[in-house]
Amino acid sequence: MSQVVLSARNRANTGSGEARRIRRSGRIPAVLYGRTGKSVNIDLDAQEFSKRVRNISESTIVKLDVEGKSYDAFVKDTQHSITAGSILHVDFYEVESGVALRARVSIHLQGTPIGVREGGVLESPLHEIEVECLPKDLPERIDLDISGLKVNQSLHVRDINLGEGVRLVSNGDQVVALVKFAREETAAEAAEEAAASASGSAPAAAPATGAKA
Repeated sequence: MSQVVLSARNRANTGSGEARRIRRSGRIPAVLYGRTGKSVNIDLDAQEFSKRVRNISESTIVKLDVEGKSYDAFVKDTQHSITAGSILHVDFYEVESGVALRARVSIHLQGTPIGVREGGVLESPLHEIEVECLPKDLPERIDLDISGLKVNQSLHVRDINLGEGVRLVSNGDQVVALVKFAREETAAEAAEEAAASASGSAPAAAPATGAKA
């Protein structure tokens, strides 16, 4: 996938009134946060941003062209209008070439496990991991083939091949995917449930009234 390039403009004015004016003009107010703590106020074309970042993840590095000055950055946060669904604001975080960074990378499971075809149930408790690497080595996502997973087998974070230059930060013992047999109700459990249901269905007899001693 080729790198996403976004054109942006510097904006001198801030505040809610200015932000509304920018949105009315078809643009989105945004902030680019630098590694040293400095930030740059910018705005972007709303249609271009929505179209070009539709399929990117949090670990995708985009290129920001701010009036001729280029930055590599993550899209760290996108704020949406609850009512209209439109984008209200975007936060970018700059990355520096040649300097290691930490990022969370999403995991995408591929294939149907053998164990599922044999009647098992797939569980996938983990959907992303944290890694450390240079920006050029950062994977956009991790595609993990689980088609060979049998019943009572599991894949852990340590089993993922991250490639050269990428160091795992997350706990390697975390389970990414496992296949288990669906729990079957035993005859004893079924009998207990039936008895409990029967005892609870009939109302208790009301005490007799008006009896003399």
